[in-house]
This record gives sequence, structure tokens and C-alpha cells, in this order.
Amino acid sequence: MGSNPTPSVFSPFMLHEEVNLFQLEITKRGVRNMKIHEYQAKEMLAKYGIPVPQGGMATTPAEAEEIASQLGGKVVIKAQVYAGGRGKGGGIKTAESPEEAERLAQEIIGMRLVTHQTSDKGVPVEKVLVEEAVAIARELYLGIVIDSAAAQPVIMASEAGGMDIEEVAAKTPEKILKAYVHPAIGFQSFIGRKLAYGMNLDPKQIRPATQLIGNLYRAFEDSDASLVEINPLVVTPDGRLLALDAKLNLDDNALLRHRDYPELRDPGQEDELELEAAKHNLSYIKLDGDVGCMVNGAGLAMATMDIIKLVGAEPANFLDVGGGANDEMVTSAFTILLSDPKVKAALVNVFGGILRCDIIARGVIEAAKQIELKVPLVVRMRGTNAEEGMRLLAESGLPVILAQNLKDAAEKVMAAKEGRLTV
Repeated sequence: MGSNPTPSVFSPFMLHEEVNLFQLEITKRGVRNMKIHEYQAKEMLAKYGIPVPQGGMATTPAEAEEIASQLGGKVVIKAQVYAGGRGKGGGIKTAESPEEAERLAQEIIGMRLVTHQTSDKGVPVEKVLVEEAVAIARELYLGIVIDSAAAQPVIMASEAGGMDIEEVAAKTPEKILKAYVHPAIGFQSFIGRKLAYGMNLDPKQIRPATQLIGNLYRAFEDSDASLVEINPLVVTPDGRLLALDAKLNLDDNALLRHRDYPELRDPGQEDELELEAAKHNLSYIKLDGDVGCMVNGAGLAMATMDIIKLVGAEPANFLDVGGGANDEMVTSAFTILLSDPKVKAALVNVFGGILRCDIIARGVIEAAKQIELKVPLVVRMRGTNAEEGMRLLAESGLPVILAQNLKDAAEKVMAAKEGRLTV
């Protein structure tokens, strides 16, 4: 609790070769999405002087019983997953004794927890956090994110804690307080005092609340976080402030400054296709639709998804192969796209520039050889070597439907998905 935060190991004088080797290792491990578990977030925040409940992480019911015995009283068993809404899904339970803690841990560990933030299949629970039960007088909210429009971190606080902040914003926006922190100036005490008073805290709690908010900002800044959230931040009956829950997302662009971060990942909580894509340095996010999309460039990918929805279909993924992809990366991307069992039709939409259209075509053809193409494929190409790419596809023997423009591509993929269009 009182130890100093681990200093960054990154040095501006680090050899380029060393940086590149480490970046290569990160890519091989598939480290992209840097969410971490609640118990890990609390361990990090505690190093910055933020008070958290006493507890420990358990991977077996026996370990849960042992931790409960050490805490010597009523405990809370909390499933450790990368999703909110755990309580409603049966992932948070209270035990009155170590024996009950063991029994409840037995129920939670090994289950697939389904919440409003997971798929219908849910996510596996492999570990639980066993914490002391805390008496609560008030529940508050405190969080920090980057406001991309303002290009500054913004601290958000509310006296309406313990519920989804999105719901508070929609129904009672006046209860959300915001304070921007200029990166060149940093956090100032008056910002913390303003937020503390805005949450209607007792005068005796203003000073510790100001210090807590300052410590939270320091943790946010030092850890290169993209989000840090305490919900709820509780006030106990004796007036103490305590981070009852904590969420911390780390910016994967800062991994070179934090070589221990890859070890914090829990691959079992991440989508298998997203993990595989990350290993090939591909930007892939799985969605709920059935039209698989492969595009080069994030802006074009978003436009493609929009027009797919405009014709009445739903995209199955976001997949940007980027401008510097080669044949192997394109092959991997198309293979990953087709590996999603929900995909009923595929759309390849390419604007050739640095990434030539013929490279995309060769990658698609190679992937189709490795995995039998069982769904309709619509391809639209423009730009560098577009004619060559289209020729390669036309002569490949694959059942490819060629499109002239983006609107034509979207309409054809919709018709092909419904069986109204074939090669």
C-alpha cells in the first residue's frame, strides 16, 4: 500500500534494435487490448495511496476459503472478468463465513458469466477476488478518460455512483461533474476540491477526497491509462473513502514504456479471433453481424460498415489490414474473417495506395486455397493496380462477385447473403 510505483524502464537512449525486438515480441504475443482485472487495477491504485478493501485473488475454492479466513469475517466473492454487470449475472456474492466463501467460489469459478457487456456465450471465470465486506453510507463515482475532442484528460465525478454512468448521463446529466486537466500544467489541488465539493461531501472529507483525486490522476498519467474508473467510490459510516470497485484500461501504444504490462493480460478473457489478428498486427474487432468486411484504412472501414448497415445488413467485424500489409498479412486477415461462423457473406473493399490491389488479390486467393470458401465473396477495388487485382481474382476460379463502387458492393453483398445473387 505504501510502496512507491515502479519507475518506467523505458529510456530515450534505448537502442532502436532493442525497441524493435521488444515490439516484435509484443506483436507475437498478440498484445493489443490492454484491459486488466479488478484485482490488478486495485493493486496498481493502492501503490498510489488510493484506499481499497483488504482482499486477495483466488483461482480455487480452497484458496478463497483461506483468504476469507485471513480476513476473519464477512466477505464478498467477485468474479474476475473483462465485463461489467457481474452482480446481475451472478458473478458477485456475499459469504458470511470461510466455509460459505468456499462454496460460493465453487459456484463462480468455472462458470461462463453472461452480462449485458458479453455475448450470449458469456466469458469464462477462472479466478475470483475475495474481499472484506464493507459497510456503505454513500456511493459516488470517479473516473478519468481522454477527451479526444479537447485533446485533454477529463476527470468525471458524480454523487450518483454505483450505477452505469451512461444511465446517469442520460437521465440526470446535471449530476456529472467534469474537470479538464491541461497536460502541460497537470493536476492542481483546486480541481480536486471543486469536484469534492460538487459531490456534496462532508467538509471533513474534502481534504482526503482532494488527495485521492490527485493520486488517481497521477496513477492515470504514470500508467499511460486510457481509462481509470472507481465505481462505486464509497463513503463508509465512519467517514472513510474507499475504492470498492476499480477499472483500469492501459494504452497499448505505451507498452514500450511498461515492459511488465503484457504479463497482466488474461488471454482467456479475449476473443480468439481478435487475439489471432493481433499476432499478425491486424486491427480486428468482432461484431454481432453476418457480413465479414476486409478493408484497408480505418476511415474506409468505417464507411464500409456504415453503407452495409444502410442497405439493411450488419457487419460481422471491423478489419483494417492497414497500408503496409503484405501477401502473408492479407492471407491471415482473410482467413480470420472467414473463421467467424456467423459470417454469411464477405466483402473486400480496397483503395489501392501503398497497399496495392494486386497484393490484396493474391492474399485473398491464397487464403481461399487454405480455407474452403463457403460464403459469397464480393470484391470492390480502386487505385493502384486495381485492374491487375481484379484480373487475378477473375482468373482464380473463385466464386467472386465483382463490384464497381461502394454502393454497388453493399447491395451485392446483401443480395448474395440472401441468396438473390450468385456468380
